[in-house]
Amino acid sequence: MIASLHRGALAVFRRLPVRLRRRVVRTIAPSFTVGAICIIERTDGALLLVRLSYRDRWGLPGGLLQRGETTAEAARREVAEEVGVMVRLVREPHVVVDASAQRVDVIFRAVLAEGVDATSARPMSPEISEVGWFLPSSLPELQAEASGAIVAAARVDADWLSSPARRPGGAAGPNTDGATS
Repeated sequence: MIASLHRGALAVFRRLPVRLRRRVVRTIAPSFTVGAICIIERTDGALLLVRLSYRDRWGLPGGLLQRGETTAEAARREVAEEVGVMVRLVREPHVVVDASAQRVDVIFRAVLAEGVDATSARPMSPEISEVGWFLPSSLPELQAEASGAIVAAARVDADWLSSPARRPGGAAGPNTDGATS
């Protein structure tokens, strides 16, 4: 009985105009926010982290997509707005879905765009209170979203955090002093 009702409902749904079908789906499906996050890596392997003015732990530059914006556009825009640097996205993005928070994060690995000096990264938004470069071996206490993003990126590219020679942009000698900004 339930199966035949389900088939009947799908037959009605199929006859609806596309706009109305989308409205039905959006009404009954859970809503998720979509954000873009950048893991920006310096040539020595240090990662650019930001401290948000309204949170205690360190995070990664990023934010929510604007209507009609691609995830890559959002990632580059958010980095420019938050820390004032241009980046080049490298590799395919990773996706992390947090069902309990109803959030989808698209995580990009990035390097500074050609000609951009790492020391030019600085807080450019009231959201950002501090910016710093940290080696993976000396990361400060991270926000859950940031640690999840780094773990997701490392899971796909297992030797990424331990092999500077394979990182995009080459590698300088290791720097072990933690924060380097």
